Amino acid sequence: MVRNAFFLLLLSGFFLPRILKAQDESQEKLLNESKLAKESFLKGDPSMANLFKNSHGYVIFPNVGKGAVGVGGAAGRGIVYERGNPIGIAHMTQVSVGAQAGGQAYREVIFFESKDALDRFTHNKVEFDAQTSAIAVKSGASANANYREGVVVFSQEKGGLMVEASLGGQKFSFKPF
Repeated sequence: MVRNAFFLLLLSGFFLPRILKAQDESQEKLLNESKLAKESFLKGDPSMANLFKNSHGYVIFPNVGKGAVGVGGAAGRGIVYERGNPIGIAHMTQVSVGAQAGGQAYREVIFFESKDALDRFTHNKVEFDAQTSAIAVKSGASANANYREGVVVFSQEKGGLMVEASLGGQKFSFKPF
């Protein structure tokens, strides 16, 4: 029994630092991808700088993959910012049903108008339904964007081909650093 416990302790001492290092590298990679995605959003619509500057917080999903044949799904991870400072990681999953086929990759940014709106997100109380639509990023699009319940969403296509007429929703989870 003591021998097994010693062996387990030895193994955990060997693997635990490697696991933690891999998590740090993954987090660092996601932070870098998030910064690049922000630059891409600003390049697509320079007036979006006002939203990044004036919103209480935002979350950037730099890589969201989406695929469907009748039933579809999407998923991505992103960085959550409060007043421009990273505070945690968010996971997004989406399920949709309807006439749809194909696959695509896109990035998404969600702006939170107030602390209350950001708190709802960080407490996992934000879900988007079929009534919530993302605004496609193009020059000037953000200048006239209106918050809905303290939230406004923008997406930017990265590639792929998707044909759809579907209903679905996005669900989010948040984990602080």
